[in-house]
Amino acid sequence: MNTADMAAPDAAEAAAPIAGLRPLTKRERLREMVADALRAAVISGGMKPGAVYSAPTLGTMFGISATPVREAMLDLVREGMVEALPNKGYRVRVVPEEELDEVTHVRILLEPPTVRDIVPLVPEGDFPRLRKLADAIVEAVRDRDLVAYIDADRVFHLALLGYAGNRQLSTIVSELRSRTRLFGLTPLLESGRLEESALEHHELLDLVEARDAAGAQALMERHIGHVRGKWARGTATDGQAPDS
Repeated sequence: MNTADMAAPDAAEAAAPIAGLRPLTKRERLREMVADALRAAVISGGMKPGAVYSAPTLGTMFGISATPVREAMLDLVREGMVEALPNKGYRVRVVPEEELDEVTHVRILLEPPTVRDIVPLVPEGDFPRLRKLADAIVEAVRDRDLVAYIDADRVFHLALLGYAGNRQLSTIVSELRSRTRLFGLTPLLESGRLEESALEHHELLDLVEARDAAGAQALMERHIGHVRGKWARGTATDGQAPDS
């Protein structure tokens, strides 16, 4: 085989149709929307850890048949958020304390150093966009929209990590964040502590914009450390807001 045979495909070849890939059908889009809604319910604590939910019951709540709910639940099973119980339904997985410790440890190893490293890499012209992402988190809390809060929070943090240019890192962190999902956000919202946490995203941007790499790293470490407090299960006693 000569060198030409081993060359990467040209742009025309890369744009050619790929076997097995096709536009999503209406049913598949419905499955995605249901899965997103269920993820948000689990993360926000709307679906309680240890509780069992049936596809027909959830389908009734959505106003749809049980089939797309079952299909969406399979996605959550693969993600480790729920467990399938034959002939019963799906149980929201209770994350063991040991697993929370392990995930928190890995997040501390990955996220704060990455935030430190991206501080000099964020262009000045990008801060208005990042401020809008941080504003969306605050606005979601003030609108009492936990689903929007969770999504805006994810978008903000992955946007920052994106400056590292490491897609694998972003994927891993996204998965780890979902596995340390926050329970009991409603009490935190009612107490005002969730808004305090939301406003800290601007504090983080202040540090990045000031090119204070050490300060940004320390703030991220403090945030992630909060995950392993009693507040993570909605029983906060130390007055601190959750990582977001």
